[in-house]
Amino acid sequence: MTASETHRAIEAVWRIESPRLIAGVARMVRDVGLAEDLAQDALVVALERWPESGVPEHPGAWLMATAKHRAIDLLRRRRRLEHRHEELARDLGVQLAMGSADLDAALDDEIGDDLLGLIFTCCHPLLSTEARIALTLRLLGGLTTPEIARAFLVPEATVAQRIVRAKRTLAAARVPFEVPRGDELAARLSSVLEVVYLIFNEGYSPTAGDDWMRPALCEDALRLGRVLAGLAPRQPDVHGLVALMEIQASRTRARIGPAGEPVLLLEQERARWDPLLIRRGLAALERAQELGGALGPYALQASIAACHARARTAAETDWRQIAALYDTLAQLAPSPVVQLNRAVALAMAFGPEVGLELADTLAAEPSLERYHLLPSVRADLLAKLGRFDEARAELERATALTRNARERELLRQRAAACLRPGRMERPGA
Repeated sequence: MTASETHRAIEAVWRIESPRLIAGVARMVRDVGLAEDLAQDALVVALERWPESGVPEHPGAWLMATAKHRAIDLLRRRRRLEHRHEELARDLGVQLAMGSADLDAALDDEIGDDLLGLIFTCCHPLLSTEARIALTLRLLGGLTTPEIARAFLVPEATVAQRIVRAKRTLAAARVPFEVPRGDELAARLSSVLEVVYLIFNEGYSPTAGDDWMRPALCEDALRLGRVLAGLAPRQPDVHGLVALMEIQASRTRARIGPAGEPVLLLEQERARWDPLLIRRGLAALERAQELGGALGPYALQASIAACHARARTAAETDWRQIAALYDTLAQLAPSPVVQLNRAVALAMAFGPEVGLELADTLAAEPSLERYHLLPSVRADLLAKLGRFDEARAELERATALTRNARERELLRQRAAACLRPGRMERPGA
């Protein structure tokens, strides 16, 4: 491999392995900020050595071993917990004596507990909700500060400050690295679910870059969601979130065309939707419903996704039911983004003028000022009403706002289609 190829490989490995790496080290040092630093130290060593030696057969195991060696050295230098040092060194020696494949397997066996411990530590009640989500997205999702800022529709500096302060707070309070139990588990679960869904969304619709999807990130979120469902089997919100992610993930193959181009929801070949994931999602939704009580926001969104999944063709979609579900969701979890999605559903169910009326009321919403989907939705509704010049202007605005290269090209194509009425793309993904 050339040096540039090796660096690209290292970047890919880091993106995949960094959450596992940080989680594994955090279990040792009991400090998520320090764990991230040690994981990045291992990355620096890889950047120095791999261009000459080549990428190891098991790069994740190599990085984990390197980071843990550095953690042990640090603990020894600080002269703390001498008995613990011996145990850690002994455990690591046993792991390093195993074959690389066995080491990978051993790490995988522990990763569920490690990741859950990390996510619950990041979601500790000492932190604000915004700080919990930002820190977990950073450490478990591997997202950059700009990506997190985009997800929150807030300035990058705000997110950076939240992350730094969160690490300091956890370190100063010596928060234990563990999965909470009993009543504490239920109290902290809603924040964890929000974080998992944001991770999934960043994989499903990346805020930046050249990819229309990052499936590995969706898979990470799904894995965490499934583990949470096993951990809290009587929590309907957990099953609601898992149902939503399973059904949305079922569309992955159909969302991307042969050349990597985006394929929107109503244009997708539904035979390419994954029937296994749909069945799993519908089963999880049924479990959420069986547990009783009013459906939470995730189960409501899963019910909307289920309407699409059950329709054999786009034309058979029950848009009136979807609009009714959005009405309920808007009351339960009001937000400008929910209202924008509701506008699309109302347009499909009752006509574009109805949806446009709602979308127009969102134009003054500060949090949507730079949200590219607002002008994108307005453009589609304007085009359906024959107002093509206005639609093209909105699409050009959306094109300038998006930071995803694939989406930018799609918006340009839609803008060009405004010059050829009848060829406008439909919204949704």
